[in-house]
Formats: sequence, structure tokens, C-alpha cells
Amino acid sequence: MNPQLAVMASIRGGVFTRADARACGYPDPDIDSLLDTGGWRRIRPGTYAERRSLILITEEVLHLRKVSRVLRSGGPNVYASHQSAAALHALPVWGLDLSRVHVTAPAGRPGCVGGVHRHIRDPVGPGIQLWNKLRMVSPARAIAEVAATAPKTQAVVLADAALYAGLVTRRSLKRAAHDHGNERSVEITSLACTNSASVAESRLRFILAGAGFPTPSPLPAPDADTPDPGQPETTSLWFPEERTVLEFEPRFPFWYDDFVPDQDESAAPTPLPDPSAPLPIEHCWIPWADLNDPAAVIDRVRSTFARASRRTGVRRFDLVRARM
Repeated sequence: MNPQLAVMASIRGGVFTRADARACGYPDPDIDSLLDTGGWRRIRPGTYAERRSLILITEEVLHLRKVSRVLRSGGPNVYASHQSAAALHALPVWGLDLSRVHVTAPAGRPGCVGGVHRHIRDPVGPGIQLWNKLRMVSPARAIAEVAATAPKTQAVVLADAALYAGLVTRRSLKRAAHDHGNERSVEITSLACTNSASVAESRLRFILAGAGFPTPSPLPAPDADTPDPGQPETTSLWFPEERTVLEFEPRFPFWYDDFVPDQDESAAPTPLPDPSAPLPIEHCWIPWADLNDPAAVIDRVRSTFARASRRTGVRRFDLVRARM
């Protein structure tokens, strides 16, 4: 089940309809195949569930269900917006406040009543859409709205995830920031990274960029090993000039659309290490919990780069000068 269909299953209490599956990118032959092979099971005509379905009642699931109820009762001109729209687009709402449902409408009293925050904008558009009978703002507009109101790190994570999923482009983010955000939205969307593949990676890259560290290589390190199935999964960032690899847990990976036509033919191959690159001489481990303390991460990376410099005898990175 892809993340978009998981959103619908969360709203409907663990089940979904054939129309839901179609709206989330599953053609009828794939639906029938999943039913025939036992991946999905029929609950009643036209309604299905995963064979091994486990819906955790998280804050996000409760938020999605409340968003659905508010949209059903709010009339045809009420649209989910801000982090509520981001959740409907199956984007990670890590660290965002989900205690209120955010909607935008052309009329009414603005403010929060009964856990629903109503934003007034007349007209509501542009940047609105109807998906599977759910009215919401576009992913780019939702990110611009979140960036205008939420903490910077959480907003950057949201933008990174949307870029990774292919739901937005840098151009659409920039346009939405100007149309629906503020100066803060423009700044945050400009910081979005197309290379991050998880919440952890997005947070780490954001910390490093803010401290003035160089941009990591898009290629893996030359000595990158095949992951050991018996060990915890890790991901790394490679800094060839500093001869250093930063390793971290790929906590909360982003998703991408599995149903892009001819994806196998058009998808870029997995990048391979540069055979001419120098071998790494230092490794630095960044636990997920340490990402809550950016100063500690910066000090650890700085110390690792300094050790690499002493071992090579070449000073390649001057953090103080980089900040000037």
C-alpha cells in the first residue's frame, strides 16, 4: 500500500474502496491482482483492506480523521490547508502541531473554534485541488503556508520530502512561497534539498548547511560497504575534500510515487562511487537523538574534519572563514 492509500485507509478506519485505490494510482489490473494473490482482502463488495493491516492510532491518524469530518461538514468552499493539507498529501508532518485542523475558506470568522483554525482568503485559490472528494490546497501551497508559521526545521523537512516525492518542483515552491507565504516562506523554500531521503537526513543536512559546512557529495563514499542484514540500517554523507563519512540512522524515510509511467525506463540508476575519489579516513556517527542538539552535532563534525586534516597534513576546510 502506497502512502497516499494509507492516508485514505487511516481516514476510513483501516479499509478503503476501489475508488480510493484508483485515486491513489492503482490501476484495476493491479487491484485485482492484489486481491487474487491475497495481498488485499475483500471486506464487502467494493471495500478492501490489507491482509495484514495494522492501523496505529497516532496523532496523525486522529488528525486525518478530523480533517475528513471537517471537510465533509464545511461546505464546498472549505479547503484543508497548512499542515492538514500536507498530511492529506501523505507528506511527513514530523514535529508539526496537529492539535488543530487548518482550513481555508472565502468567508466566515477567522480564528480557532473547537480545534478548527479557519483562515479566510477570498478567493481561496489559486493552488487548490480536489482529490478523491477531498478539498485541499496543493502540496506547494501547503508547504508555503507551513513555512510561514511553523518552526524552520520542520518546514524544511516538509519541503525536502515533497521534492523527493516529486509532488513539487523548486519553481512551484518558489511561486507558492511568493503567492501564499511571506519572506520566511521564501527563505525556507530556498533551503530545500532535493537529495534528502529521510527526516533524519533532512535535519542533518539543514544543521550542516546552517553551520557553513561544505555540501556533501551526491555520490557514495568509495569504500561504501553492502549493508549487513544483521546490523541496524545506516545512511551516510560523503565529504571527499575532508576525507570524511558522516553516518546516521535513516529515521522516517520519505516516499516516492511508485506509479509513475515507465518508471523503470526513466528512473536514474543508483549512483556509484567515484573510482578516482580519495578513500575516507574518518567516520563520524550521528545518532537520531543528537539531532535535537545542533551545537553538539556541529562540534562533533568539526572535530572529525580536524582529525582528518591532521592525518592528511592538508587543511581543506576552515569553518571560521566559511562563516565570514
